Amino acid sequence: MSDAQDDPVEKIRTDGDSVLGLPVGMGSRDAVRIAMRRDRLLAGLTLTAGAGFVLALPFALKEGAEFFLPLTTALVIAIALVPILEWLERRRVPSAVAALMCVLLFLIVANVALAAIIVPATDFFRLLPSRIGRIQDNLAPLLDLYSSLERYVNKALRQVATTPIRQPQTAAVSPPSSILELAATSAPGLIVQFLFGVLVVFFVLSGWTRMRRETIRGRTSFDGAMATARVIQEVVDDVSAYLGTITIINLALGGAVAGALSLFGMPYPLMWGGIVALLNYIPYFGPVIGALLLAVGGLMTFSDIWVALAPPAIMYGMHLIEANLITPLIVGHRLTISPVLILVSLSFWGWVWGTTGALLAVPLLIILQTVLKAAGKPDIAGFLFEHGTLTHLDRETDPADVPQES
Repeated sequence: MSDAQDDPVEKIRTDGDSVLGLPVGMGSRDAVRIAMRRDRLLAGLTLTAGAGFVLALPFALKEGAEFFLPLTTALVIAIALVPILEWLERRRVPSAVAALMCVLLFLIVANVALAAIIVPATDFFRLLPSRIGRIQDNLAPLLDLYSSLERYVNKALRQVATTPIRQPQTAAVSPPSSILELAATSAPGLIVQFLFGVLVVFFVLSGWTRMRRETIRGRTSFDGAMATARVIQEVVDDVSAYLGTITIINLALGGAVAGALSLFGMPYPLMWGGIVALLNYIPYFGPVIGALLLAVGGLMTFSDIWVALAPPAIMYGMHLIEANLITPLIVGHRLTISPVLILVSLSFWGWVWGTTGALLAVPLLIILQTVLKAAGKPDIAGFLFEHGTLTHLDRETDPADVPQES
């Protein structure tokens, strides 16, 4: 009998028991097996918690829209204004003063744009009840095509309805005639959210340089600090580049539409140009909504249906030129985003926060993509179908070292 067989310590090591709770005497395959089981457990817990978080997040955002919507909007606006802030700070302007200048500049531009749209829009669409007859006359050829369907629907409704429906009493409410009147007649909650958003933008901008410096210095390694600085800069560059470029393109599109509608004889051409420019921030759906609004305006203005449909045709033709020629030429491949991701983002944020969420969909998608690109994506497919962990296995790992579950 050998000394190793008589030694109790060696026997314990050979049997794979533990000393003080730690496994001893194990080979490399045993270590790999234990590590893999631990990683699978942690990956399963992480994936379960992540799935629960993802499922609960949209409902939390929707229920807490009064807080999360102005906060998110303010953060996106602040990120877009960072290049202007840094330009002012490089010229020895104090951070607080530079932030105040950025906020005032944004408020002036936003109020001028909204005033150019809302004030004439209220006057124009106030005429809608008196123009119903003209719209019906223009649509008479189309209505005749569906007259038989209408008779069938009315007959079905008469058969289903057993009691008369009492029409609710409506009171005429005059629309606001200015931005100040619109703000005064708005709900107090909206005013509070607006002021909250403005304050968030100001304080984020005023403390941006210090906050970024402290975030980078808080990393424990040089590589971590460089990665953090790179992510912050990429988020600022991508969001500001997208919003700045798209704003210039939308203003040019709105100006071109306004000029064309003015030559065509459409009333309030600047209002229509502003509506087209604003809705063009919403990919795919925005131009369609703008064309439908222009169709309603054309039917209210002109007595011939083909003339009435010319304004939306002009607008959508210009949009197709902008979307397929001008924007790809200017933006290039730097901000190219998958159309599927854009549609999913539009649907998600539009469902959560409505029209404002649809306007924020693409900037939020850019921020999320930039952060995920730097942090790395979890290997969910590998967890489900291969090795059961959320991290990629090393390609040089010996397959024999990966334990197989019995």
